[in-house]
Amino acid sequence: MSDPDFSGFQLWRRGQQFEDFALGQSFTHHWGRTLTAGDATLFASVALRYCPLYLNAEYAKAAGHRDLVVDPLLVLSTVIGLSVEDLSEAGGPFLGVNKVEFGAPVHPGDTITAASTVIDLRESESRPTAGIVSWRTVGTNQHGETVIEYERTNLVAKRQSKRERRMSKSA
Repeated sequence: MSDPDFSGFQLWRRGQQFEDFALGQSFTHHWGRTLTAGDATLFASVALRYCPLYLNAEYAKAAGHRDLVVDPLLVLSTVIGLSVEDLSEAGGPFLGVNKVEFGAPVHPGDTITAASTVIDLRESESRPTAGIVSWRTVGTNQHGETVIEYERTNLVAKRQSKRERRMSKSA
Protein backbone atom coordinates (compact mmCIF):
# COMPACT_ATOMS: atom_id res chain seq x y z
CA MET A 1 0.00 0.00 0.00
CA SER A 2 1.45 3.39 -0.96
CA ASP A 3 1.25 6.67 0.91
CA PRO A 4 -1.65 8.94 -0.08
CA ASP A 5 -0.97 11.83 -2.46
CA PHE A 6 -1.49 15.02 -0.47
CA SER A 7 -0.43 17.36 -3.28
CA GLY A 8 -4.08 18.05 -4.17
CA PHE A 9 -4.95 19.27 -0.69
CA GLN A 10 -5.11 23.01 -0.28
CA LEU A 11 -3.08 24.35 2.62
CA TRP A 12 -4.97 26.76 4.85
CA ARG A 13 -3.00 29.44 6.57
CA ARG A 14 -4.02 29.51 10.23
CA GLY A 15 -3.73 32.27 12.75
CA GLN A 16 -3.55 36.03 12.60
CA GLN A 17 -1.61 38.21 10.20
CA PHE A 18 -0.02 41.51 11.24
CA GLU A 19 -3.03 43.51 10.01
CA ASP A 20 -5.37 41.53 12.31
CA PHE A 21 -3.80 43.00 15.46
CA ALA A 22 -4.54 46.36 17.10
CA LEU A 23 -2.89 48.04 20.06
CA GLY A 24 -4.88 47.20 23.21
CA GLN A 25 -6.70 44.28 21.55
CA SER A 26 -7.39 41.45 24.03
CA PHE A 27 -7.65 37.70 23.56
CA THR A 28 -9.07 35.18 26.00
CA HIS A 29 -7.37 31.95 24.96
CA HIS A 30 -9.20 28.67 24.59
CA TRP A 31 -10.32 26.25 27.28
CA GLY A 32 -7.13 25.97 29.34
CA ARG A 33 -5.09 23.03 30.55
CA THR A 34 -5.18 20.97 33.72
CA LEU A 35 -1.65 20.05 34.77
CA THR A 36 -1.31 16.61 36.33
CA ALA A 37 1.27 15.01 38.63
CA GLY A 38 2.40 13.01 35.59
CA ASP A 39 2.97 16.20 33.60
CA ALA A 40 4.92 17.72 36.49
CA THR A 41 7.21 14.76 37.22
CA LEU A 42 7.82 13.95 33.55
CA PHE A 43 8.77 17.56 32.76
CA ALA A 44 11.03 17.88 35.79
CA SER A 45 12.72 14.56 34.98
CA VAL A 46 13.34 15.09 31.25
CA ALA A 47 14.43 18.70 31.81
CA LEU A 48 16.80 17.51 34.59
CA ARG A 49 15.13 19.90 37.05
CA TYR A 50 15.71 17.86 40.18
CA CYS A 51 14.33 20.31 42.72
CA PRO A 52 12.65 18.25 45.47
CA LEU A 53 9.62 20.58 45.40
CA TYR A 54 8.90 19.25 41.88
CA LEU A 55 9.48 15.55 42.58
CA ASN A 56 8.82 14.81 46.26
CA ALA A 57 5.30 15.44 47.56
CA GLU A 58 6.29 14.98 51.21
CA TYR A 59 9.12 17.49 50.86
CA ALA A 60 6.75 19.97 49.17
CA LYS A 61 4.16 19.51 51.95
CA ALA A 62 6.83 20.06 54.62
CA ALA A 63 7.66 23.33 52.83
CA GLY A 64 4.01 24.45 53.15
CA HIS A 65 2.55 23.32 49.81
CA ARG A 66 -0.52 21.12 49.46
CA ASP A 67 1.25 18.82 46.95
CA LEU A 68 4.12 18.80 44.47
CA VAL A 69 4.89 22.18 42.94
CA VAL A 70 4.70 22.26 39.15
CA ASP A 71 7.99 23.52 37.71
CA PRO A 72 7.47 27.19 36.74
CA LEU A 73 9.11 26.51 33.36
CA LEU A 74 6.33 24.01 32.61
CA VAL A 75 3.79 26.67 33.60
CA LEU A 76 5.46 29.17 31.23
CA SER A 77 5.56 26.62 28.40
CA THR A 78 1.93 25.68 28.94
CA VAL A 79 0.68 29.28 28.93
CA ILE A 80 2.68 30.13 25.81
CA GLY A 81 1.12 27.05 24.20
CA LEU A 82 -2.38 28.18 25.16
CA SER A 83 -1.78 31.50 23.39
CA VAL A 84 -0.30 30.23 20.12
CA GLU A 85 -3.59 29.60 18.30
CA ASP A 86 -4.73 33.21 18.75
CA LEU A 87 -1.40 35.01 18.51
CA SER A 88 1.31 33.28 16.53
CA GLU A 89 0.03 30.16 14.78
CA ALA A 90 0.44 31.76 11.35
CA GLY A 91 4.18 31.44 11.86
CA GLY A 92 7.03 33.85 11.99
CA PRO A 93 10.09 33.80 14.18
CA PHE A 94 9.67 33.89 17.93
CA LEU A 95 11.69 36.91 19.08
CA GLY A 96 11.62 36.43 22.84
CA VAL A 97 9.95 36.50 26.22
CA ASN A 98 10.55 39.35 28.68
CA LYS A 99 9.43 40.47 32.12
CA VAL A 100 8.39 37.01 33.29
CA GLU A 101 6.81 37.11 36.76
CA PHE A 102 5.66 33.97 38.53
CA GLY A 103 2.75 34.34 40.94
CA ALA A 104 0.87 31.72 42.93
CA PRO A 105 2.43 28.25 42.83
CA VAL A 106 0.82 25.67 40.57
CA HIS A 107 0.07 22.19 41.92
CA PRO A 108 -1.09 19.02 40.16
CA GLY A 109 -4.80 19.29 39.40
CA ASP A 110 -4.72 23.04 38.83
CA THR A 111 -6.30 24.23 35.59
CA ILE A 112 -4.49 27.10 33.92
CA THR A 113 -6.17 29.57 31.56
CA ALA A 114 -4.65 32.57 29.80
CA ALA A 115 -5.46 35.93 28.27
CA SER A 116 -3.27 38.30 26.24
CA THR A 117 -3.30 41.95 25.24
CA VAL A 118 -1.42 43.55 22.34
CA ILE A 119 1.06 45.99 23.93
CA ASP A 120 3.21 46.91 20.92
CA LEU A 121 2.75 46.78 17.18
CA ARG A 122 5.16 48.06 14.57
CA GLU A 123 6.40 47.55 11.05
CA SER A 124 9.60 45.55 10.66
CA GLU A 125 12.41 47.75 9.35
CA SER A 126 14.33 44.82 7.86
CA ARG A 127 11.42 42.71 6.54
CA PRO A 128 8.77 44.62 4.60
CA THR A 129 6.52 41.54 4.47
CA ALA A 130 6.24 41.34 8.27
CA GLY A 131 5.54 43.31 11.40
CA ILE A 132 6.55 42.90 15.02
CA VAL A 133 3.87 42.29 17.64
CA SER A 134 4.26 42.08 21.43
CA TRP A 135 1.66 40.79 23.87
CA ARG A 136 1.30 40.82 27.64
CA THR A 137 -0.06 37.45 28.74
CA VAL A 138 -1.52 36.56 32.13
CA GLY A 139 -2.06 32.95 33.22
CA THR A 140 -4.49 32.21 36.04
CA ASN A 141 -5.55 29.12 37.95
CA GLN A 142 -9.11 27.88 38.52
CA HIS A 143 -9.40 30.22 41.53
CA GLY A 144 -8.59 33.30 39.46
CA GLU A 145 -5.14 33.67 41.03
CA THR A 146 -2.38 34.90 38.73
CA VAL A 147 0.24 32.18 38.31
CA ILE A 148 2.35 33.89 35.62
CA GLU A 149 2.64 37.12 33.63
CA TYR A 150 5.05 37.83 30.80
CA GLU A 151 5.59 39.73 27.55
CA ARG A 152 6.22 37.87 24.29
CA THR A 153 7.27 39.19 20.88
CA ASN A 154 6.98 37.59 17.43
CA LEU A 155 7.65 38.57 13.86
CA VAL A 156 4.22 38.26 12.20
CA ALA A 157 3.62 37.94 8.46
CA LYS A 158 1.61 40.61 6.68
CA ARG A 159 -1.21 39.72 4.35
CA GLN A 160 -0.15 39.27 0.75
CA SER A 161 -1.92 41.22 -1.96
CA LYS A 162 -3.56 39.26 -4.81
CA ARG A 163 -0.66 40.28 -7.05
CA GLU A 164 1.91 38.99 -4.53
CA ARG A 165 0.03 35.67 -4.21
CA ARG A 166 0.01 35.23 -8.01
CA MET A 167 3.74 36.03 -8.18
CA SER A 168 4.61 33.56 -5.41
CA LYS A 169 2.59 30.79 -7.10
CA SER A 170 4.35 31.33 -10.42
CA ALA A 171 7.83 31.30 -8.86
